[in-house]
Amino acid sequence: MAERAQIFISAFNRIEKWMQNQLKSETKMGFSQMVRKLARRSDLPIKKYEDDLLQLSQLRNAIVHDQIGEDFVIAEPNDWVITRIQLIEKELFEPEKVLPRFAKKVTGFTVDLPLEELLSIVAKERYSQFPMYRDGEFKGLLTLRILGFWFAKHYPISAERIKQLTASALLEADNKTTNYQFVSSDTTMDYVQEQFSENATLEAILITKDGEPNGNLVGIIRPRDLVEQ
Repeated sequence: MAERAQIFISAFNRIEKWMQNQLKSETKMGFSQMVRKLARRSDLPIKKYEDDLLQLSQLRNAIVHDQIGEDFVIAEPNDWVITRIQLIEKELFEPEKVLPRFAKKVTGFTVDLPLEELLSIVAKERYSQFPMYRDGEFKGLLTLRILGFWFAKHYPISAERIKQLTASALLEADNKTTNYQFVSSDTTMDYVQEQFSENATLEAILITKDGEPNGNLVGIIRPRDLVEQ
């Protein structure tokens, strides 16, 4: 078999074996069927390569089943195909995790933070997300969107009234929807992208070591971060 065909078949076989390992309890499943089934899993990068894998399967069948001679195959993979299947294999075996790409110091705030002080932080530090805690327990995520809606709803509001309020007033007013999600430090980027794609109300994904909300924050991802990087 020609060298490029051998490289292709070897990579294809490793991918097929990897998929079989993901479906340990389900045997006697063809390659295309495995691809379609695993494409439903948001923790795997199969969905974005589904069409490629199905087409690569057809090429594999042509090479293996329609081989004319030991050193001659009816369909020889070109450079693009070799590069593509190697890229897919790398992403399957070494998927990118949220860390270290989105590792950063994230400041938490107490729900007793005076509203006036919160507004000052927005103006000076240009923060747009405020993870809120009470005695170390996570209570919610305040954002500029929530802040804007709250002021629109309570307009006009006096400076004296603002001085009397704390951040908890904004949390209590926005308790109908969840605009955040916690993930562990070993979560894949494919899972994160899927969550933002499927949840229009999601404003930030917060990262802790084990994914627990009361753990130390080690990173944060906003929708625009995926576009900027």
